[in-house]
Amino acid sequence: MSRTVLVTGGAGFVGSNLCVALAAHHPDWRLVAFDSLHRRGSELNLPRLYAAGVRFVHGDVRQAGDLKEAGPFDALVECSAEPSVLAGASGSRDFVMETNVVGAHRCFELAACYGAQLLFLSTSRVYPIAGLEGLALDEQETRFALASDQPMPGASAAGIAEGFPLAGRRTPYGASKLAAELLLGEYDVPWVINRCGVIAGPWQMGKVDQGVFTHWALSFHLGRPLTYIGYRGSGKQVRDLLHVEDLALLVDEQLCDPGAWAGATLNVGGGAACSLSLLETTALCRELSGRDVPLGSEPQTRPGDVPVYLSDCSSLFARTDWRPRRSPREVLADIFDWIATNEKLLGSTL
Repeated sequence: MSRTVLVTGGAGFVGSNLCVALAAHHPDWRLVAFDSLHRRGSELNLPRLYAAGVRFVHGDVRQAGDLKEAGPFDALVECSAEPSVLAGASGSRDFVMETNVVGAHRCFELAACYGAQLLFLSTSRVYPIAGLEGLALDEQETRFALASDQPMPGASAAGIAEGFPLAGRRTPYGASKLAAELLLGEYDVPWVINRCGVIAGPWQMGKVDQGVFTHWALSFHLGRPLTYIGYRGSGKQVRDLLHVEDLALLVDEQLCDPGAWAGATLNVGGGAACSLSLLETTALCRELSGRDVPLGSEPQTRPGDVPVYLSDCSSLFARTDWRPRRSPREVLADIFDWIATNEKLLGSTL
């Protein structure tokens, strides 16, 4: 069935990879990427979009008039966001709230106008910090691990499930994404919310505040120093990771069967089986790059950080045969291959 799919944030890391993958899987679909190109490096994705036959529309999700230039459409994948976990932590919160709340509202309104399916890419950062900080941990040689007995519902050794309590502070970024989730629940369109853990892979312009695994790989490739921040400077904090192409397969499945996914809010991530501490990431980067970099240690933990986050995807797995296909080593190896292939391009941008 031929469809028109609008991907907002379509020149960003996730959005561009989704556009390219969907265009390859469905040559009869019309893919439209909408992006303001605000985030440095997003302009590098434009040639990829054009080569894949994806139409690009330059505009701002905060402006309803801009969005209308991209319509009409049958489905909207809402990837637009200020993605930094540090956004609004100090200084003005205007941009993160206007983009992640007002911009999402504009997208939802337009999807409702067309009666379109809506996939919203949310984040694990909707779960409050105090609850995650209060989890029972076992300190192991290279990482913190979640204990089998936990003081909070929705938490286990497998990670954080959707039933984890949402009361409490998070970050301006996390609050903005949760606010957008609540707004989406007011719309009578077939919607699904994917609360993603750390997404990684090629074409991510890794920074310390967003894209930590790519940031680590880039630093090793370029010989830049790195620092373990917080938790005594141990490097034992853990995140799960999901290759962006694995995410694309799930989004494809959701787009192809709107009714089966309508109204679902689901954790999407690598889970315990595909997770790394910073110490473990360093060891893998040494192996894959064949080099070392200076490593510093900053004991003070940053506001908003948590020692462990793992996505418990049991609810998702009960609905589908989809599973993450790539291991942490495969994700990092793919990133290193992309960096080596595009070193000159990246050097001029980053």
